[in-house]
Amino acid sequence: MEQEHPLAEREITVDVAVVGSGASGLSAAVRARALGLDPLVIDIADRFGGTVPLSSGALWVPDNPVMRAAGVTDSAEAGLRYLEACVGDEGPVTSRKRKAAFVHEGPRLVEFLMKQGVDFQYSDPYPDYFPELPGGHERGRIILPRPFDLRRLGSWSGRVATVPGFTMKLLVNSVREAMDLPFAAVAPQGRRALASVLSRTLWSRARGRSEVSLGQALVAHMLLAAQHLGVRFAPRTALRDLIVENGEVAGVTVSAGGLSRTIRARRGVILAAGGFARNDEMRKRYHPQPSSARWTTVGPHDVGDGIRAAVGVGAATALMDEAVWTPVSVLPDGSVAGTVWERETPYCIMVNGDGDRFCNESANYMEIGQKMYEQDNASCWLIMDNRHRRRYPYGDALPGRTPKEWLRSGYLRKADSLEELARLCGLPPERLRATVERFNKLADAGFDKDFGRARSAYDRAGGDQGHRPDPNLGALRKAPFYAVEQFPGDTGTCGGLLTDEHARVVSEDGSVIGGLYAAGSTAARVTGRAYPGGGASLATAMVFGFIAANHVADRVTAGR
Repeated sequence: MEQEHPLAEREITVDVAVVGSGASGLSAAVRARALGLDPLVIDIADRFGGTVPLSSGALWVPDNPVMRAAGVTDSAEAGLRYLEACVGDEGPVTSRKRKAAFVHEGPRLVEFLMKQGVDFQYSDPYPDYFPELPGGHERGRIILPRPFDLRRLGSWSGRVATVPGFTMKLLVNSVREAMDLPFAAVAPQGRRALASVLSRTLWSRARGRSEVSLGQALVAHMLLAAQHLGVRFAPRTALRDLIVENGEVAGVTVSAGGLSRTIRARRGVILAAGGFARNDEMRKRYHPQPSSARWTTVGPHDVGDGIRAAVGVGAATALMDEAVWTPVSVLPDGSVAGTVWERETPYCIMVNGDGDRFCNESANYMEIGQKMYEQDNASCWLIMDNRHRRRYPYGDALPGRTPKEWLRSGYLRKADSLEELARLCGLPPERLRATVERFNKLADAGFDKDFGRARSAYDRAGGDQGHRPDPNLGALRKAPFYAVEQFPGDTGTCGGLLTDEHARVVSEDGSVIGGLYAAGSTAARVTGRAYPGGGASLATAMVFGFIAANHVADRVTAGR
């Protein structure tokens, strides 16, 4: 059912103004409405979900009820112990109280959403990113939304952001299934995954359904819950400033259709407007260099509006120099593609500008991005031999098939020898040759004593399960050789407003700013400079949106 736009009047009053319709904003709004409040969600975009539709839609939640129903053992104590080990101490932003709030409220969020009709499933075993640490989990703590038929949303079906590319339109049921797809040409589990995904997708289309999966499905499930509860939305509405009265935040001013509007909030304002991945001025001010909005995978509206507005009323920030870094390549058309399985498989290495390896190529993306920034030049090269190109896809290019434009443009460098490849990439030929020869000896021995590649269960889970004896290690010997330049991209910024365990924004002097809350990428991440597991970004965003709504509902008197 289509709503009348709620901002027809110059000024309106609601219980809570939620700025942003991504994971944290939707979580906050649905929870607030279920608690009897009148929330209004404003978003600068025409479609809802922020960058969630571009994601896996996975949630990393220790000891969640979907895990328990699947017979997988976990505990809140183990989850907290793991966070303490992997995240460490980055000051108030990663305080034990904040970590504990996430761990203990996460299962409650999942239970609440399931009661609202959000249909989750346990993802096939996929380990935490550091499963060997205390409290780490080798089976994984990831849950995913089940595929969703957009027809259920009625006139709202067009409000879910679309995703580019053929692969993202396939109906995928688990992270494990998505990880197996690139290996369809070489491994039995890859072929099984491809058969399952294709049959599921084709059967859905044949029955006339408009099903989506992964991040799109999560947004759709949340929108349906919001629709049933009667949550109001104001699309194409941009945040301008916060309204402060008597020392507390009492609402926001916005721009809608070129007109200024005032939204007064009786209980509070929840900022869930994303980070600043698309703001080059902020990146230049806060990030290590080079850092560019050209390399991010985040959508165009992630420009730091929520952070800017809160800083303007005295809010403190944290982790502003950090992001969820990930190696990316820039395609000939200027678009950005993340590098995932391409670096985790055998027959490849990553080298810096000196032609040296500098990381465990199969480690999680954030860790590799951080290693890239430790080099003199943050860009690097993924070096592959012919077996890599014949066995595995690279991006959307199928195994053994290379777009001619890739070679003409120089996006993909190809040579009959390592020395020639080095010259094409501007690398020292002798150094690259020596690096490859050393790696080949390590790969032949099945033990990477330089960087520990393939030692972790996480590394092995992302590799070629059909490759023997190791899913990650394979010597580079078969010409021709290939190279693609890699840049330190990101899937979002980590820095943002400092909040406490109730998601309340904290001021520069350490006091709480009354009436102001933040979650998602607008808030500095409780996971600090680490990434504990697939789905941690969405999970922490949604949990702290949930926490914010709970506190707003209890906030009856000023200053509480």
